[in-house]
Amino acid sequence: MFKIQTMNKISPLGLELFPRDRYEVASEILSPDAILVRSADLHSLNIPNSVLAIARAGAGVNNIPVPACSDRGIVVFNTPGGNANAVKELALAGLLIASRNILGGWNWGASVAGRADEVPELVEKEKSRFEGPELRGKTLGVVGLGAIGVMVANDALALGMRVMGYDPYISVEAAWNLSHSVERADTLEGLLTRADYVTLHLPLGDTTRGLLDAEKFRLMKRGARIINLARGGLVNEADIIEALRSGRLASYVTDFPTAELLACEKAICIPHLGASTPEAEDNCAVMAVRQLMDYLESGIIKNSVNFPRCKLEFRSPCRLLVANRNIPNMVGQITTVLAGGSINITDLINHHHNEYAYNIIDTEQAVPPELMEKIAAIEGVIRVRSLAR
Repeated sequence: MFKIQTMNKISPLGLELFPRDRYEVASEILSPDAILVRSADLHSLNIPNSVLAIARAGAGVNNIPVPACSDRGIVVFNTPGGNANAVKELALAGLLIASRNILGGWNWGASVAGRADEVPELVEKEKSRFEGPELRGKTLGVVGLGAIGVMVANDALALGMRVMGYDPYISVEAAWNLSHSVERADTLEGLLTRADYVTLHLPLGDTTRGLLDAEKFRLMKRGARIINLARGGLVNEADIIEALRSGRLASYVTDFPTAELLACEKAICIPHLGASTPEAEDNCAVMAVRQLMDYLESGIIKNSVNFPRCKLEFRSPCRLLVANRNIPNMVGQITTVLAGGSINITDLINHHHNEYAYNIIDTEQAVPPELMEKIAAIEGVIRVRSLAR
């Protein structure tokens, strides 16, 4: 019986996938095998030693202490693409509200709602105050061509925009899905100098924090517009407020409000609605649950942010799973221990991702506890567990 602890309200469509005869699922549970989370902050949580995996029903994992989990052999999953359509639709809405001053017109309408007889005349008198450019024929720069960025780029083409994309790490799958009409920018700076609109779709990390700052804004066309539904920290807040106030930028649409941005007239703040659709919540929950089940029952890893993708069909009677640091001769040491215990290996796969590696080793017989202890004692091994069919 696997125990799953939920840290947020998770879509029932996902939770229903857990077979009741093999899984216990609850928000309060002792010694869970895995944690299923959405937005709850796990940084201050004392994660039990029993936890093998954490799955986030969403793309970002800022609320999870990933380095600490990696050091303990806890596999952290996310659900890239599960909320892609929801974020894409909001990004397209962001392009429109950044351009046409729809919100300004909306607020003006609310301010004259009580002046019934005067409204038609006021409309004709005031409408020019809310004029804004069309999207058709303008250049959109898409920074980050993952699942969301590709969808935004393709749909912006359908709106008649010229689209440029920048992503030095674009995946093969994303490249296959990206329209050939999207122009490639070799550098971020090259994209910024040519774009009328820039939309961000990349993760927040040490290399992307403050990616757009005063120096970058000086490269952009005067009156350019920025949409940021990815992470607030990608943009230097003080610098963009100054750029908006000076008129260098026309508007900034962001899903990450702060008190300072809310006080800035040209910043259009949305209360983190990117993935707030029932469809996205369902999709992410289903993905997260399936990934957890694959890992707990078969040791398969897909969409992990800290350990490599690793899949091997489970056809042998027994399976050994070893997470270790990515250092030389690990496979040799592990297989030597198994051979010394007369354990016959039927299949094996080893993959690595940055500092960490993962092994799936299928055997004809169960690996006894004393051999598992020997493998666990190898320098660099982080976690060892076994499965049986």
